[in-house]
Amino acid sequence: MISAIVLINADVARIPEVAQAIAEQSGVSEVYSVTGDCDLIAMVRVRDHDQLADVIADRINKTPGITQTRTHIAFRTYSRHDLEAAFAIGLD
Repeated sequence: MISAIVLINADVARIPEVAQAIAEQSGVSEVYSVTGDCDLIAMVRVRDHDQLADVIADRINKTPGITQTRTHIAFRTYSRHDLEAAFAIGLD
């Protein structure tokens, strides 16, 4: 599984609509409206790099109302949920 964090700037008047359009995309697990250097953060989780390009370059970046994106690809994921799931199935 490949995880990517997409920082999104959008037309301020269209943030709710842009967020909803992104959230409806296959491969997007969450979209957050945030404060700071960007307007939205989308979490993308896909199986391979081809899907990553499809979701981010071909769909998210072409969403009307988006003015800029910056993508960060995760090397590893550290979360309580992932750790608990691993221990529940006996991984060390």
